[in-house]
Amino acid sequence: MSRVDPHNTARYWNAAGMNGVSCLHADFTTHDYAPHQHDAFVVAVTESGGSEFKSRGRSDEAHESVLLVFNPAEPHSGRMGRSRRWRYRSIYLTQPAIDQVTADLGIARPAYFMRNVVADADLIAAFARLHRSLDDGRDPLEQRELLAASFGQLFRRHGDGARSVPVAPRDAAALSRVTRLMASRQAESGLTLDEMGLWVGMTSFQLIGLFKRGVGLTPHAYLTQLRLKAAIRELRAGAAIADAALASGFYDQSALTRHFKRSFGITPLQYQRAAASR
Repeated sequence: MSRVDPHNTARYWNAAGMNGVSCLHADFTTHDYAPHQHDAFVVAVTESGGSEFKSRGRSDEAHESVLLVFNPAEPHSGRMGRSRRWRYRSIYLTQPAIDQVTADLGIARPAYFMRNVVADADLIAAFARLHRSLDDGRDPLEQRELLAASFGQLFRRHGDGARSVPVAPRDAAALSRVTRLMASRQAESGLTLDEMGLWVGMTSFQLIGLFKRGVGLTPHAYLTQLRLKAAIRELRAGAAIADAALASGFYDQSALTRHFKRSFGITPLQYQRAAASR
């Protein structure tokens, strides 16, 4: 297991032979997750202890009796809270794996989850078994069967099928414009709230409100996520961590490492090693 600091351990890997599936096995005692989002379905099983997390504007708890589920691009944060330890396993399904699962299940699109906490002992056991099979990596047929069966049960039992509440048309247009411009200039270090507000004719306060309503993150947190995604692309292409940091808009390697660890629970080096092992 790769050591993150004297009190926390985490191991991250891409599942062998499973395009778009990655896993994390973590044992944290002090780690706090900053507000962040993943371009993936995230499902987490707690093995011992627990944590507090915030999503959809409210707080809840992760513990051994519940499964955590986050929709793709759904912002959330977390902290240790009352527990002194949180040992958990999580599975991430990016679009290629989502497409594979929906095809295996014979459905047009995946379910949408209106709740992040699922109390279902059978599913907790199913996802724990899936995670261990993906960790073992020696039986592709078992992995594929467990993947389809576990997500099929999750979608059928707990997926509401509804989509998230749509953003008002005027807000959607403004948000689309400003996020496109942010994406085109995410590597620049001098972006300000005033400048971004001018792009859409809003004050800084209005811009913050627009982002909170539309994506659930502040403009700064959203920009940080854009930069992290750009850094991931650089790392997967084999760039040195320092070069990836500068190319994606971070001040230096330490800034990238700090934000990467706070958002994903692992370091860029751990991520890069996992990507190289595929």
